[in-house]
Amino acid sequence: MIEFEVSDKDLLARIGRFRTKSGTVETPIFLPVINPAREVVKPRELWDLFGCNALITNAYIVKKYFGEKAKERGIHGILDFPGVVMTDSGAYQILAYGSVEVTNEEIIRYQEEIDTDIATILDVPTGWGVSSDHAKYTVDETLRRAKELENLRRRMDIAWVGPIQGGCFLNLVASSAREIGNLPFHIHALGSPTPVMEQYLFTVLVDMVLTAKMNAPINRPFHLFGAGHPLIFPLIVVLGCDIFDSAAYSLFARENRYLTDYGTMHLKDLEYLPCSCPVCVKYEPRDLMEMPKDEREKNLSMHNLYVCFSEIRRVKQAISEGRLWEYVEMKSHAHPSLLQALKNLKKYSEYIEKHSPQIKKRGLFFFSSIGLIRPEVTRHVKRLRERYSPPEWAKILILIPDLEAKNTRRRGLYRKIVSAICKKAGLDPGVAHVCFYSPPFGVIPMELAETYPLYQYEYAYPPDIESIKHVAHQILEYINRSQYTTIILLVEDGWSRDLAEIYANGPYRDKIKIERLPLTSGVKKIIS
Repeated sequence: MIEFEVSDKDLLARIGRFRTKSGTVETPIFLPVINPAREVVKPRELWDLFGCNALITNAYIVKKYFGEKAKERGIHGILDFPGVVMTDSGAYQILAYGSVEVTNEEIIRYQEEIDTDIATILDVPTGWGVSSDHAKYTVDETLRRAKELENLRRRMDIAWVGPIQGGCFLNLVASSAREIGNLPFHIHALGSPTPVMEQYLFTVLVDMVLTAKMNAPINRPFHLFGAGHPLIFPLIVVLGCDIFDSAAYSLFARENRYLTDYGTMHLKDLEYLPCSCPVCVKYEPRDLMEMPKDEREKNLSMHNLYVCFSEIRRVKQAISEGRLWEYVEMKSHAHPSLLQALKNLKKYSEYIEKHSPQIKKRGLFFFSSIGLIRPEVTRHVKRLRERYSPPEWAKILILIPDLEAKNTRRRGLYRKIVSAICKKAGLDPGVAHVCFYSPPFGVIPMELAETYPLYQYEYAYPPDIESIKHVAHQILEYINRSQYTTIILLVEDGWSRDLAEIYANGPYRDKIKIERLPLTSGVKKIIS
């Protein structure tokens, strides 16, 4: 029985179990590409040494090199691999060479005959740098071939992949995802992303993936073809990619390139091997350079695989702990294009918030203004605007800045602050309503001050100017929605004074009264 069950989520990422006739795999999962005509790392080694229980190979190449023999022995026998085998159909060869010597019907039937577990129709990849007319042709032709599957397939125990085309033309990606999504596929895959990733166009990749995700059925796993560098694993998992594959581990090794989770290095440039995998513990860079080419390629491929599988485990752990955003933000500083791509998520913040968990196992860490687009922040801002109203008795708004230890939120302290301020201004403390203001959430009414995640977070003080402007904007929005007759903004030395300066010369200077946080002896004692 083919099924997909999600057990944990964070952002758009999910830990799931995809059941096939040859076993169950846990997502997110990286599938090493095996070229059956040139196996640098044997499939059995993937199983025995790496604990890899799924891989992908090319049915077109299998047919070309093994033909009837693969039908007799089955793809698992040909590869000597007891795990889950996915087969591509030859679409990459169409992209690279323009055509293949096989039809959609032939490759569908052949994949069934070699007993693959996950199969792919012979789609037509859009590619990169093509016209919109050609892109539309690839979308239409892929859809036509996808519709053929229903009448051509003979087995019901094989999971089928429905590829989504359109390339950089997002309107075509959206229509392709909707049309393919209406067909009975088990997995959806985004075609043609490899040139985008090779050029580090990660903002384009974000647009392509999320356009496809937003229009395809969410209950089916999502596959990203050709994504095999650990540098981008955290980002693509955040985007909701459950499965991804690549031959980069082997192709890079052939060129003496050494993968790390923060980029690619050439072996000749390394003084040390910054890794503790079995290969890097055993050899020095000079040892690898002096090896025969085939032996060096094998060892580099092994190292590259260790790095890939290690990164997947780290990403899964981050999902499990509910700290995937912190992890991807940290990793995004490995390359400017990654950080730019992370910032691009702002366009999709509403969609990400909708599908993100509301409660997590731990508090949140915020490092800079980029965290303002996190779903927890956008959710609070949205709910404060749509679901919250100040108490009817509240006539005075007193805005108290959060200190780093959040000790201004202590009941005894903020009551002393309110009493001191009202006494000084001749106001009635009985109609004073307290809200705290703090990055990244902005305005936090005292009634909500201890609810998740408005208390369970840490921010890297002092906040940057973008975060301060965000808080200032949220305060103004809150004031404009409210009916307070008096508004007092308390400030201290530091970032809250910078925030007050935004109002000092603006149109709200007469509406918002700025007062220094009253640090009386009693208040100082509580703070200290």
